[in-house]
Amino acid sequence: LVILIRDWLKIFHLQNKGRWKCQMNPINFLKYNPQKRLTVYAYIYSAIYRLELFFIKPKYLQKHWGIEGKESPEEEAPWKYRYAMNVSRVVNRICSKTAWESKCLVRALTAQKILKKKGIHSTLYLGCGMEAEKMVAHAWLRCGKMYVTGGDGTGYSIVDKFCA
Repeated sequence: LVILIRDWLKIFHLQNKGRWKCQMNPINFLKYNPQKRLTVYAYIYSAIYRLELFFIKPKYLQKHWGIEGKESPEEEAPWKYRYAMNVSRVVNRICSKTAWESKCLVRALTAQKILKKKGIHSTLYLGCGMEAEKMVAHAWLRCGKMYVTGGDGTGYSIVDKFCA
């Protein structure tokens, strides 16, 4: 926990010509951020999932991603869409500022975990496609009819899906 807090402080303090320039004021974070708990969860879960993906092969992690081959319901309650939109905003904002690489799979797993804690069903899609004569992989998350992270997957063929 101490290491995560230290890294968190390093993210928001950038060295600028010998002076430390604060990118985000911790007081403003506490005062003006209405999703404090959600932001902290997103930061911690993205760190955990990045470490897991770095040290453990994904085939061993897949059993924790949900029920393979199933999809979540197409319709959800309106409050679930509002919460999923907040999760999407927070996860994308936090993952773009982490010191580690937080690409599509880390973002999708982070959002899926936060939604699952709230009891909201979602589907994690893994796909592949061609970009500039190279095959690339992509992950995105859907909750009801809303795509939470990674866009809607256009241009990618679905390889696997996990319902949580």
